[in-house]
Amino acid sequence: MVLGLEGTAWNLSAALFGEGLVALHSAPYAPPAGGIHPREAAQHHASMMKEIVSRVLTEPERVRAVAFSQGPGLGPSLRTVATAARALSIALGVPLIGVNHCVAHIEIGRWATGFSDPIVLYASGANTQVLGYLGGRYRIFGETLDIGLGNAIDKFARSHGLPYPGGPAVERLARRGEYIELPYTVKGMDLAFSGLVSAAQDSTAALEDVCNGLQETAFAMCVEVTERALAHADKGEVLLVGGVGANARLQEMLGLMCEDRGAAFAVPDRKFLGDNGAMIAYTGKVMLEYGVTLSLEESRVRPGYRPDEVDIVWRAEPGEIFAAEPHEGGIARGAEAVVEIREADVVKRRESKRYRNPRLDRRLITERTRAEARLIAAARRAGVPTPVIRDITTDTIVMERVAGEVLKYATTPENVALAGDAVGKLHAAGIAHGDLTTSNMIIRGDQCVLIDFGLASTSPEVEARGVDLHVLFQTLESTTENSADLKAAFIEGYAGAFPGAGEVLSREHEVELRGRYL
Repeated sequence: MVLGLEGTAWNLSAALFGEGLVALHSAPYAPPAGGIHPREAAQHHASMMKEIVSRVLTEPERVRAVAFSQGPGLGPSLRTVATAARALSIALGVPLIGVNHCVAHIEIGRWATGFSDPIVLYASGANTQVLGYLGGRYRIFGETLDIGLGNAIDKFARSHGLPYPGGPAVERLARRGEYIELPYTVKGMDLAFSGLVSAAQDSTAALEDVCNGLQETAFAMCVEVTERALAHADKGEVLLVGGVGANARLQEMLGLMCEDRGAAFAVPDRKFLGDNGAMIAYTGKVMLEYGVTLSLEESRVRPGYRPDEVDIVWRAEPGEIFAAEPHEGGIARGAEAVVEIREADVVKRRESKRYRNPRLDRRLITERTRAEARLIAAARRAGVPTPVIRDITTDTIVMERVAGEVLKYATTPENVALAGDAVGKLHAAGIAHGDLTTSNMIIRGDQCVLIDFGLASTSPEVEARGVDLHVLFQTLESTTENSADLKAAFIEGYAGAFPGAGEVLSREHEVELRGRYL
């Protein structure tokens, strides 16, 4: 058996995992007011450590390793747990295993649901990420660019005097409320919650209605980026993990999206959703079986430890991305729209999404259809290769069919350099694409044609351009084996077409750091 200790933030938890879960005991820290104070949480963990370990460690002679949450998390809490894990490792004479907290959420979810290769929505207090497995690592398709979903809800709850954690209270109030319109911020496969929370805090509507609008908006954002990753990667499973995953409305929305796409959806048992020792013990057991242990010198905590930094040696398969063949004709289905591919033109119709509130759904369909047609035309006038628009209604655009290869099926350095040239021209024209993935680029001869402008905007700000590049670079990292070479090729083409490339690339790096727990 493996003993696992979890204590990255609010919950101190210990578990034993053998052939299955043998024991699990937790002692959560509940602040008297406000949010989590790192020092107070660490003091709580230190005071309760002996009790929770004693509750599960009834047969110490059967323990073969001690696993602990090495990061990411709050530094004081991580150090408290790591110190206890080192002491137990020495006392029991067994190896020490440092577990990535995020990876542990995924692995216990896979074990509990039986899913093999899902797209994962990981929604917790500090983290909101969409991940998929490729080439020995969990790749991040998209993530929050500011605060995690759980922290966003807690921040709103505190401003209205609701108890900690705020999620359950907001969920209860939302059931009694009516939807109100709040800011909706999706940037390709990334999202941002700060503007949404600020608007919710400032709203003068009834609290029940604000809670409803907050949930409906935030969860629709999460489901949209999950669907975009699912469509882009051609996978057939979606797994929800993390503490916010306990929310029944979020589960319902993801379930509806997957049902409509013909994908399987699962969420593990509630005891495996929030931070818990079982996920650390289980992942530690898997790592032990593959010889992944730490020396004491290597066991320092890592508050900024990202899941895409972990070598997943216990998964032998390479991970499939884009298993489906590209569409040569007929009907294709993206994340937002159904596309009828005819001989000479393409009919793109935005579908209503059952998971979204009807008012929000109508608003997004109308706004995005109009913006797409307008900005495709504007980009074309600026010399950017785009399709010719032939007709438009409130939810449908008829445009020229672009004959060529979708870049995600042809990611050579030469083709990616052509993409850099096209994006450079787009940014020089003052247009940000908003969803710059390799699904939305078609190689036609010596050109890269940009498509799918539904999230596009006109902006003189370097920020929007930096986010564009971040979305693309993240896509290359999550779906290709040679992302560094492809990124270099893109930059060469981009800099050749856009004099302001240096400033945008610098901002892209800043955007990247926002998602790295700094």
